[in-house]
Amino acid sequence: MNPSMTAQASVSLPPPPDRNSRLSYRLFGNVPSCLATLLALALAGLALGRFIDWSVLQAVWPGEAADVCRRADGACWAFLAEKMRQILFGIYPPDEQWRPAAVCGMILALTVFTLDPRQWRPRLVAVWLVGMLACLALMLGGVAGLARVPTASWGGLPVTLLLAVCALGLGLPLGVLLALARRGSLPMARFIAIFVIELIRGLPLISLLFMASIVLPIMLPAGVTIDSLLRAGIALTIFSAAYLAEVVRGGLQAIPAGQLEASRALGLGWWQMTRLVVLPQAMRKVIAPLTNTAIVMIKNTSLVLIVGLFDLLSSGRAALTDPSWPTPYVETYLFIASLYFCICFGLSRYSMWLERRFKKGELR
Repeated sequence: MNPSMTAQASVSLPPPPDRNSRLSYRLFGNVPSCLATLLALALAGLALGRFIDWSVLQAVWPGEAADVCRRADGACWAFLAEKMRQILFGIYPPDEQWRPAAVCGMILALTVFTLDPRQWRPRLVAVWLVGMLACLALMLGGVAGLARVPTASWGGLPVTLLLAVCALGLGLPLGVLLALARRGSLPMARFIAIFVIELIRGLPLISLLFMASIVLPIMLPAGVTIDSLLRAGIALTIFSAAYLAEVVRGGLQAIPAGQLEASRALGLGWWQMTRLVVLPQAMRKVIAPLTNTAIVMIKNTSLVLIVGLFDLLSSGRAALTDPSWPTPYVETYLFIASLYFCICFGLSRYSMWLERRFKKGELR
């Protein structure tokens, strides 16, 4: 056989599989691994058996009375069925709770519409603006014959979703501007960007919410007040913008200098180069840290109780104060945790899907 053909064939062959990388070898490859795997499986089986016994076999299901929950040894799912609307919508008027339910559906529909990369056009910003204005009008009322409901009566899942969308939707463009200013050559803009980013990143979010709740009303003139929902939204937006700015700055630093030189050689101005060349590549490089920051901000909305708002977690705590029922903390927090998990896990899987598509070159 021709030696060159043999060399070409050997180059084209895939490398032999590594025995140490196989899952079976990592779990049962040696005695310590085998013992650890068996011990972990035994503990998992024991925990799963007790969980099934508590959550299914001895549980109290919807339709049962509160007294049955007091005598039962298992989960009290009847409490969740009774308090579901209060957990999801807080103290919003019961007769008007179709409005926060519609708002949750609208935000979900807008999110699903945005997941399609083909919809990433300038019109998407207008769609979100119109959608969020419609959500706020529906929640607040006072138009089209709807009863007016103050923000003090809002609560539950709609507040969590509205604050998360506000913090991320407004914080991302503000963070991009801060990142560009920090990377720019204008001394004053760079100093302001550095000052804002480092100041906000050096403070915990709870301190910003305290300032929005206590310090800001003192600084305002007499008779001038700012709605608590707006104060919480501003604090969350500023906080997310500072962290997103550093994420975007990392993506900007990863752009090769040759890309900038080629853009200048083509006659592109600074704004054209930034919009058409720099930012698209930078955002693709930081999908994972952007997703991490977005997930953190969604979970940080549980701190808005400080400014007098009842988010999903706070509404669940309020539902537990009913003296006619026992206090099934585990069941309530499991339900709330499952909602947070669905939102955050879905966002994480979507970011992984985007990364795979970008690597394959399927998204432009």
